[in-house]
This record gives sequence, structure tokens and C-alpha cells, in this order.
Amino acid sequence: MGNRGILDRFIWKEMAGSFVFGVMAFTMVFVAGDLLFQIASMIIEKGISIGVVLRLFIYSLPEVIILTLPMACLLSALLTFGKLSTNSEIVALKASGISFQRILKPVIVGSLLVGLSALILNETVVPFSNRAAENLMRFEVMREKPSVLKEQVFLRDESNGQLNRVIYIEKLQPRKGTMTNVLVQEFEKGKLKRITVGKTGLWKDGKWWIDDGEVFQVTNGGKVELLFRFERQQFDLNLSPQQVEQASRKPSEMSALELMAQIRLLQAQGGNLAPLWVLFHLRFAVPWASVVLAILGASLGVRSHRTGSGVGFGLSVMIVFVYYVVMSLCKAFGETEHMPPLLAAWVPNVLFLLVGGYFARKAND
Repeated sequence: MGNRGILDRFIWKEMAGSFVFGVMAFTMVFVAGDLLFQIASMIIEKGISIGVVLRLFIYSLPEVIILTLPMACLLSALLTFGKLSTNSEIVALKASGISFQRILKPVIVGSLLVGLSALILNETVVPFSNRAAENLMRFEVMREKPSVLKEQVFLRDESNGQLNRVIYIEKLQPRKGTMTNVLVQEFEKGKLKRITVGKTGLWKDGKWWIDDGEVFQVTNGGKVELLFRFERQQFDLNLSPQQVEQASRKPSEMSALELMAQIRLLQAQGGNLAPLWVLFHLRFAVPWASVVLAILGASLGVRSHRTGSGVGFGLSVMIVFVYYVVMSLCKAFGETEHMPPLLAAWVPNVLFLLVGGYFARKAND
């Protein structure tokens, strides 16, 4: 048992350096490919200060790093097992009665920890940093007037950790101060108690008014009953049209729980939920690509006896490219309802896990 523990620690130590190298290298590829060009354009054309550019760079990094973690797992496994194979250490381990599946154990454990870390970061740091980057771009870099039309605006009203209201606005025109298709859900102690719907909303004399609407109550049994209809009534929302626009969030700026709240809210409106469902499932599927690609990388590394860092990096880029092509195709099928959203999100992982499992079995021969 002690010898197996030594083996695990040895493989983790070997993989650690190439994993860090992979995160840095792939992050630089992403940054150099898009972000640096964008930053250079801001400095030269818009005269943005270095301080603002540096903040934008920092805010953009978490999302980029999350994408690079599965790639780094693939590269580190590929390089480590390629090196072990070249030095005949894999052969020696097999000769001592250790199967390739057992040699894979530290790879699976390590990549599981990476996937779990990515999942936690995706739910905490990434939505916050994306929101900060968006606000920085809109209000300090672009310095543009509010957009003419903003669609699918969601607002959450909370106090002391309790959800009071969820507001959905299908269309908002900040310049005109108008809303279309407004839905307000009011909660008491976490339970939905009242629903207000209105066809239009108007910002007038510093107040919001909802026209042509209905108010429903939700009984303890879950039944929805009409209370009354109205032609116009005041809407208790202490935000101007511009503030409403600023307070609303994009799906990329939300955690999975907030995204689920959006989906449930849209269900009441009968909107197209497929894109949001695909995005929701991808929040969980993409982090676990670290495990799938690590297994594939280790299995392919054993087969290649000349996997230097350059060759390994190139092979990793090819595999990752194929993975993201498959993921993009499945995502498109899911968003157009040609494939169930859950299946669309997880098919790439399943396919690449099957390929990795096949090569892992071959490596044990």
C-alpha cells in the first residue's frame, strides 16, 4: 500500500510542472489571440489609460483560465506519460504487477480535483469577474449612451439573504423609458405568493407605471388565482431606466443557481428555453472535461515514445480543437432543439471518455 502511495505522489509531482506550464501556455494563446489585440486597440484608438486596461485584463483572466484547465490536464498527462514511456518506467511498473488502470488512478484523482476547483470558480469568481469586465467596458472604455433596446432583463430584489422579488422584462428601451411584457414574482419566506404581469411599462415623472395588467395570488396549495385586473398602476421599482439596464445581468454573469432562477421565470412566459438549458448544463459539463482529457492524454502519452514538450503541446492543441468543435456542434444542436440540452452538453465528454477508455485498455496490453 505504501509503494502505491509513493507511485501516486511520484506521478503527481511529475504532472505538476507540466500542468502549470500548460495553464500558462494556453492562457497566453487565448490572451494573445484576442485580448491583447483588443487591449492594443483600446490604448491606440480610444486613448484608454494603462490602469483601466490592466483592470480589464485581470477581470478577463478567470474565464480564460477556466477554459485552459482541461487543456492543461491533457498536456500534463500527455507529457508525463510520454516521459514515463520513453524511460521504460511504464514497462517496469507493469512487470511488477501494476496495471495501467492503477497507474491512471493519480491522474483521475488529480484531474477530479481540478474539475471540482473549476466548478467552484465557475460559480463564484467567474460571474463576478465577467460582470466587472462588462461594466468596465461599457462605462469606462466605450463611454457610449445606453443601448436603444435591451432584451430579457432580470432583476432580483433581496434583503437579509431572503429573496423578495424577481422581475423579468422582455424588452427595455432605456432612452424612451418603456418596458414590454413585465412579470413580477413576489416571495414570502422563500415561497412564491403573488404574480403581477403587465403588457407595457412606462417611466413617467420619476416613477414606473404598468399598463394593462393582472395580479394573481399563489395559494399554499400551489394554485394560481386571479385577484384583479388593472389598466394602470404604479410599479414599486426605485431604479431609473438606465439603472435598470445597468443592474440586469447576462447569462455569462450569473451562477448556475441564478441561471436556473432565470429559466424558471422564463417558463412562466413561454419563452425559448433551449439556449439557457444548454448553457446551464455546460456549466457542469465543461469543468469535468479535465478528467476526460487527462485520461485520454495519459493513454495517448504511453503510445508515443517521442512526446517532447513541443510535440505534446501541438498534439494537445489538435485534441482540444476537435473537442471544442464537437462541443460547438452539440451546443448548436441543443440550442436549436435538435438534441436534448442535457445530451448536447455531455456528449463531447462521453465521446472522448470512450476514446480515452479504449486507448487505456490498449495500453494495458
